[in-house]
Amino acid sequence: MTVQICSLIVNEPQSIPADGQYHVVRFPFGAGESFDDCNMHQTAQPDGYAVTDWRHDDRSGLIWPAAEGWGSLNALMYWDDGSYSEIRSRFVRDPLNLSTGFDSTCTEDTPSTPGGQYRAKHWELFVHPGTPLALMVKHDSGRSVNLAFAELKLAIHT
Repeated sequence: MTVQICSLIVNEPQSIPADGQYHVVRFPFGAGESFDDCNMHQTAQPDGYAVTDWRHDDRSGLIWPAAEGWGSLNALMYWDDGSYSEIRSRFVRDPLNLSTGFDSTCTEDTPSTPGGQYRAKHWELFVHPGTPLALMVKHDSGRSVNLAFAELKLAIHT
């Protein structure tokens, strides 16, 4: 059995708007990544699109699986303290409707606790080349809240 891995990390806060919508968590390319030797998170994407600014382009949150297989997804999210009563997260196949259509899974909502919110999640699913994956988040605050830190990892077992 072969395992192909993509491990993304962002140490820079991302402002998540108070609009009631889910937002793709964005990740830097190149040196900002912890590991991507199978080229699943590149500025030049498999459908020909090229990301020029990871901070403002939702495509910077996409992992394009390198192979068919059983995928293990993991995410870590650190939220700043905020005036919210709930935060939500989900993994999504094709979150931008680029190939097979939006398909969310592992949606979780969690009540807030005093201070920041620190959440980890894990889910497994079949993955396919040409169908990108992403982590999406939202909150119920009346103002924007920073997602202070995030990680997204995919391990494909073929």
